[in-house]
Amino acid sequence: MQVKDRTFLITGAASGLGAATAERLVAGGGRVVLCDLSEAVEAHAEKLGEAARAVRGDVTSAADMQAAVDAAVALGGEGGLAGVVHCAGVVSVAKLVDREGNPADLDAYARTVQINLVGTFNVMRLAAAAMAKNVPSDDGERGIIVNTASIAAFDGQVGQCAYSASKAGVVGMSLPAARELSRHGIRVMAIAPGVFQTPMMSEIPDEAAKALAASVPFPKRLGEPDEFARLAEQIITNTMLNGEVIRLDGGIRMQ
Repeated sequence: MQVKDRTFLITGAASGLGAATAERLVAGGGRVVLCDLSEAVEAHAEKLGEAARAVRGDVTSAADMQAAVDAAVALGGEGGLAGVVHCAGVVSVAKLVDREGNPADLDAYARTVQINLVGTFNVMRLAAAAMAKNVPSDDGERGIIVNTASIAAFDGQVGQCAYSASKAGVVGMSLPAARELSRHGIRVMAIAPGVFQTPMMSEIPDEAAKALAASVPFPKRLGEPDEFARLAEQIITNTMLNGEVIRLDGGIRMQ
């Protein structure tokens, strides 16, 4: 699939990985619908120009995500919705038993799973239903879904039970979804980023962030959002990539 003249839905598009992906796809001649809960998504869409539209929405809401998909289908015209890059999510840290002996908050755990895992499934199902209606390309392709997992799915640290479980669920959905949607000509991939310079990182103390950057074998720094966007673009344009999770982490293995 080519990016030029195709329309993509980007979630979590107000900042970080989603914003960078939207910028790269527009630069490649594509059109994008930016979806985010933050009102900053509207300013980012305006910055990208006529090729971009903004939709405020919660990824856990069926109505909100259907509206986002519908907006992308409308923007795509005859080509419809060509692809989704799903970047929306939250990070959470909580020990099962804290220093005072109190158990972790169950509602906080459920919220993380609801946003990161159920939200991903919600976007996938609605986008796939829309893309299945597309006219196939010469090789039968109708669409591409790129989800965002995390290296925490494989190397979860202390306090990351909720986050790691939610991202491991994203990893676990990739292959069965790709197998199921193959009959519609829709590919499913996931990117598992390592430590990246995103708004999520601002929730971590500076010293901890520096230690994480130093623990990356090479390059010894945090990842840049455009490096994620470049991989997303490669996945879109390389039809043989399907049903796989790609670590994008500089070789780091969390302890």
